[in-house]
Amino acid sequence: MGTDSFRLSRRSFLGAAVVGVAGAPALLSGCSSNSDAAKGGANSKDLSAVLPQYTEAVGGPVPEIASVAGRASAATDPGYLKYPTDLVKTISSAPGSGGSYTAITPLWGAIPRANNPYYQAVNKALGANLTVRPANGNNYAQTIPTLVAGNKLPDWLQIPTWWNANVSVGELAVSRFADLTSYLSGDKVKKYPHLAAIPSGGWQAGAWQNRLYGIPSYTSQANFAGTIFYRKDIFDAKGIDPTSINSADAILAFGKEHTSASSNVWAFDALWLMLQQIFKVPPTGNLVTVLDGKVVSAYESPELEAALAFAYKLAKSGYMHPDAVAGKEGDANQRFYGGRALVAAGGTGAWNLADSLQGQAANPKYIRGALPLFSHDGSTPTIALSNSATIVSYLNKKLSAAQIEECLSIANYLAAPYGSAEYTLLNYGVEGVHWTRKSGYPAYTTQGTKESNQTTFQFLCSYRNVTTNPGRDDITRAVHAWAANATEHAYKPPFWNMNVNPPSRFSSISTGTQVNDIIKEVTFGRKTVAEFKTAAANWKSAGGQQFIDWYQKDIVDKYGTGQ
Repeated sequence: MGTDSFRLSRRSFLGAAVVGVAGAPALLSGCSSNSDAAKGGANSKDLSAVLPQYTEAVGGPVPEIASVAGRASAATDPGYLKYPTDLVKTISSAPGSGGSYTAITPLWGAIPRANNPYYQAVNKALGANLTVRPANGNNYAQTIPTLVAGNKLPDWLQIPTWWNANVSVGELAVSRFADLTSYLSGDKVKKYPHLAAIPSGGWQAGAWQNRLYGIPSYTSQANFAGTIFYRKDIFDAKGIDPTSINSADAILAFGKEHTSASSNVWAFDALWLMLQQIFKVPPTGNLVTVLDGKVVSAYESPELEAALAFAYKLAKSGYMHPDAVAGKEGDANQRFYGGRALVAAGGTGAWNLADSLQGQAANPKYIRGALPLFSHDGSTPTIALSNSATIVSYLNKKLSAAQIEECLSIANYLAAPYGSAEYTLLNYGVEGVHWTRKSGYPAYTTQGTKESNQTTFQFLCSYRNVTTNPGRDDITRAVHAWAANATEHAYKPPFWNMNVNPPSRFSSISTGTQVNDIIKEVTFGRKTVAEFKTAAANWKSAGGQQFIDWYQKDIVDKYGTGQ
């Protein structure tokens, strides 16, 4: 739910969902632009020799809510209900040896001024001059190719995995980034104990062609696309049992009973994100799925058709807020905070202290809750795991071996455990300058808000995800309880934790834009399921079948499905 769910909730890149789950299945790189086959990849046997050997974290406070293991290697993020008063140092001396390095990371927020006191304090602690130059996150996908074309890559570069295909990270890894395998694989990582405490799934996000290149941030063993939220305060006041919403029929029954247009109250906002989970739709992000070892179009699954038929029915029912039906996604929080929509689907990253403060500004009684998982027909629910990490950084291939080792020592510092002295400096800055204690927790000063409350160093490497909400133990406990339930129903979907970059000849077909646009229109009741099926058939005949064949021959037959 975010390394610090209060802090990270204000980053728009995490507003919808954070991804993750650890383990060691196949991870593959298919990054060729001029070959029918992927240039390289890794099956689970090969990759097991590449990944760092996981070791429990050293130092830092013991979580009040321990991680709970579930199915399919899933495990909840540990939960913290307090911040330590004694900030223990987990690294005895500065990790750097006086080197100077440049780094570029994306930032969705106000860019701090260069060489500010926060940056100076961190560099002093690092024993190196690490100049982080945040770039506008909104156009970061265009920034990276420009750096590559101009041969101006920094020493350390962060690339969100959702842009892997856009910027051909598989190719960049081999041609421009340092191979870290010989430094970190197996027990070699013991030299960097905090890096060893990053769950294995996070490292998979940066593995390409059987080699380890990337350094992960915010790794989680239990990230999911989203959940169905409800106004707990309103449910409690009306005596509504949230577990009564436990099937597709129950959704419609709730909508009928609790929609009152004359009172400006509708039962639902947009639910499509989680209707897919309810109807057990195979994840469609790759546009393909696997049935009995055979790659097929994800658009052709009967589960997707059933989910779309229900979504269309719901949009036409009158139980969804009109603005949600109109596709006004930007106003969804205001509808939910104002009690004009009682139930809404959203990313798990939305459930935290910041959300509570914003909601209570609209209504002091506001409390967000999440429905337990359920399926459309009342059968045992399932929920797909997402990849373990979406924030990965890379070191420049031009660095010497000594420089790479120095940067890895710095990364080890950046990955210090939650609540340690190092973590506190990185996330809050200098006490008395950037933060002070408030109700036992660090609270940013005005200067801290401008300087240390912007994610920069953490995008290069960070400790694993934890769940914490200063002063709101109820939120932390509720988030953890929902996640614990979800892990009991988790499964690894096809291509879980695999890096797959299709060849450039599939650049247009691999987006599925036209079909996905029609799917959205169906969920708003403006297009029919029949129109979706026609668009899906057109996609398949216009190159989709060749795309499917490529996945079968060059991915699944060679490397498996990652499950």
